[in-house]
Amino acid sequence: MSTSDPWPGTATSGRPEPRRSLLVCAVVGAAVMAAVDEIVFHQLLHWHHFYDRSTSGVALLSDGLLHTAELLALVAGLFLFADLRRRRALAPGHAWSGVFLGAGAFQVFDGIVDHKVLRVHQVRYGVDVTPYDWAWNTAGLLLLLAGSVLWVRARAAGARRPS
Repeated sequence: MSTSDPWPGTATSGRPEPRRSLLVCAVVGAAVMAAVDEIVFHQLLHWHHFYDRSTSGVALLSDGLLHTAELLALVAGLFLFADLRRRRALAPGHAWSGVFLGAGAFQVFDGIVDHKVLRVHQVRYGVDVTPYDWAWNTAGLLLLLAGSVLWVRARAAGARRPS
């Protein structure tokens, strides 16, 4: 055991872990997008709550639960990210693709499942929601596309790298 190892008993392989880098950062990306949604659209703009089909008290409670879940996911994701960095196992290309894929997946899931299938809320009330739905889901799809492009590039770069 090295005396310079800050965490005795743990491996610091220095070997990149692409799959784990992608998954950990996808959690971070989804949590960040949930935070943006909750802070901007729920709190600042007051366009909707996470669950709008009940009383205002239930709506506020649902926002608090969403914020709690998003914060827990963000903290857990950042701890896992720090572990990857500490072990020198972070694969940066896969990590960035994970951030974009996670953010896009959250947004598309919210736009399709929450808004249209379950109808727990809409993007905005009192207006024609069509342009808002298109903007919301298109932005999510663009995030997914960016994440996919980054993932393909990271995989190609990893295939060219000698083992």
